Amino acid sequence: MKAIVKASAGPGLVVRDVPKPACGPADVLIKVHHAGVCGTDLHIAEWDAWAEGRIKPPLVLGHEFAGEVVEVGSAVRGEFEPGQLVTAEGHIVCGHCLQCRTGNGHICKRTSIIGVDRAGAFAEYHSMPATNVMRLDGIPSEIGAIMDPIGNAFHTVLSAEIPGSVVLVLGCGPIGCFAVGIARAAGAKAVIAVDVNPKRLALAEKMGATRAMRPAEDVEAAVMELSEGNGADVVCEMSGAVSALHSAFKLVRNGGRVQLLGIPHGEVPIDFAAEIIFKGITIYGVIGRKMYETWNQMQRFLRSGLFDPRPVITHRFPLEQIDDALAAIRSGDAGKVILSIGS
Repeated sequence: MKAIVKASAGPGLVVRDVPKPACGPADVLIKVHHAGVCGTDLHIAEWDAWAEGRIKPPLVLGHEFAGEVVEVGSAVRGEFEPGQLVTAEGHIVCGHCLQCRTGNGHICKRTSIIGVDRAGAFAEYHSMPATNVMRLDGIPSEIGAIMDPIGNAFHTVLSAEIPGSVVLVLGCGPIGCFAVGIARAAGAKAVIAVDVNPKRLALAEKMGATRAMRPAEDVEAAVMELSEGNGADVVCEMSGAVSALHSAFKLVRNGGRVQLLGIPHGEVPIDFAAEIIFKGITIYGVIGRKMYETWNQMQRFLRSGLFDPRPVITHRFPLEQIDDALAAIRSGDAGKVILSIGS
């Protein structure tokens, strides 16, 4: 089968034939229809310091995907059958550590991520443990393929109290734009979206942002106007930029909540007394998707029509054009990028 492979250490990816994966007794074999391309794939392709320390070539890439069940393992009972459209949670966890046994599998210390720590789904077929596979049941495959990053946004937004709140979203990449739409769908009074890129701000507006602003504009004035002078009830920091982190702590109201999904590069100096303690704020670090609370939330919002992520999808490419897909992400002009692999 054809797959996108990190063949060796150093920049670049190749499309090559690799063996079709076997379907183990507890697995589901999936014919991949669509896959989402994200910044992680770009890091691996460019072979930056993170990739050099984490990735062990040769490796099939890809952790966002959806497709059709073609085989079900002999130990899998009742849930899946050939022909069903499915997606999957790409974080494979141990199931028996403290975190997994207390409903916190998303922070399992032994997490293995497809397309990073083990073979991924940028391929014509992919095999997954049945425990990680989710039926789409009416959700289109193209949307199912990006439920991984959509889930990051759901986790970020819905772990805060949203109805009637003023929400500030800092960073409007695809996940930030999803967060805007989720906050509106969940009943936010107002959602202010901030980014340096006007094309991303346009996507945020399509997703329902009340205001879409550049950092150089008077974001503070907008927040205070919409919050009756109190500050944002919830700030979703999606960029990891140091300036955005300080803005989050400054613009959240006393007693408010800051949700941190963006990953800073290196250490960030914080005035804990002034920015956090004396304001009495709650800070929540977001990693992955809650297993499987977040997935159930996504399914409800998507199937009901409350949330539609399609405006964020801006580029589609066949598997063989992975370099073009990565170039679109690198340009900064893309929203979500999709690979069409099979049907």
